[in-house]
Amino acid sequence: MSFALPAVRTRTLSPVLPVVAVVALLGLPVAPDGDGGATAADAASALLVGFCAVRLLRQRRRPLSRTAAVILGLPVAGLAVAAMGAASAETGFSGMGRYLQVFVLVPAAVLLLIRDRGDFRLLAWSLVALAGWQGAVGVHQYVTGTGASYQGQPIRAVGTFGPQDVMGMASVVSFGVVCAVGLALGRTSVRQRVIAVACALALLVPLALSFSRGAWIATAVTCAAQLLLAGMRRAVRVGAAVVAAGVVLVGGFGVGTALLQERITSITQVTDAPDQSVTDRYTMWAAATGMWREQPLTGVGLKGFPEYRDAHASLALSAAGDTEGAGAAFRRQPLLSPHNMYLLVLSEQGLIGLLALAGSWLALLVCAVLGLVRTRRKGAGRGLDCALVACGLLVWQLTDFVYADIGGPSTVLTALCLGLAAWWALVGGRAQERSVEEAPAR
Repeated sequence: MSFALPAVRTRTLSPVLPVVAVVALLGLPVAPDGDGGATAADAASALLVGFCAVRLLRQRRRPLSRTAAVILGLPVAGLAVAAMGAASAETGFSGMGRYLQVFVLVPAAVLLLIRDRGDFRLLAWSLVALAGWQGAVGVHQYVTGTGASYQGQPIRAVGTFGPQDVMGMASVVSFGVVCAVGLALGRTSVRQRVIAVACALALLVPLALSFSRGAWIATAVTCAAQLLLAGMRRAVRVGAAVVAAGVVLVGGFGVGTALLQERITSITQVTDAPDQSVTDRYTMWAAATGMWREQPLTGVGLKGFPEYRDAHASLALSAAGDTEGAGAAFRRQPLLSPHNMYLLVLSEQGLIGLLALAGSWLALLVCAVLGLVRTRRKGAGRGLDCALVACGLLVWQLTDFVYADIGGPSTVLTALCLGLAAWWALVGGRAQERSVEEAPAR
């Protein structure tokens, strides 16, 4: 007995636990009137990278394969060029540090700390748990009228992120839905699949109450893709069940039904009668395109969009949005980005930066899908849930980037999800991969 305990500890204490700690920190409340600076989760992500580096030095092993190093390091080229074109050296270094954190360093650290599919599932379930917590806070905000302001009513569910990051809770809950759907469609235990289905359905409520059109679209596209990747017959059955559940949930909102219907209808009213938020978005998209035309290869430099915005935007731009509620006072929040990641990169980093960054994302998606195909060809389908979660996270992020960009306290979660997907794409989805759970117990 005296020798069994250390063995159990070695097997139980996973190096991925610091990643779970970063996820947990994203559940802490954000200062109501914060300036959008670094949060506890951002600081923890930096410590996570340091922890991974020290662990690699102690183990004295090559950190990444050649393929992984090329794919994850591809954005560095565009960032280096754009940093040199920034308005100042301080701005360039600051912008480059943020991009490296989100798209290179933290994803690489997460990839290196995941040992097997068991660790992968632990992280996926931690994302579902975070989504459940943020969703519960959001539903409480809607029911009690303590959420962010939406059409003059304090009912918008924003979780602990506050009105300055209205997309924060929507993103977290969407990631939770994607992970739960992937876990439910895998060939694991019946208990796990039942719990995952229940979590996915429950998370649809706070997702609806976020009133986030971009998150709705990205989640719908992603879940449809996951169902198709899992098999056509299963896609038809599950799709019918989800539609039926959605009708029941929306029908049970009462007064919220009219607001939800109006919000859903507004998705298609982008040309006939767009609201001010849609007008601002398209105006900023046009401004970003104008910046790119002036500097097509290198862009205007990192963090240059706010400085060049007014020179390229039309008078239709309101320049700022009103935010209040959820414990925060009324304030005018300036519109400092085009709310489109592709156009933000194109305007600030040019074609070089966009091809490097988007090329890295697409390479991860291709590798993840190939890993899923190899998993299905094996017949037993072990790891199918991991494949569906990884592909889903990438599809969601690439779709959502059409309507959003990085920024706010929830940004570090984007880095964690990219790292989770990168592990499957570059390690777990390989044909020769054999996880600890598949090996004979020692």
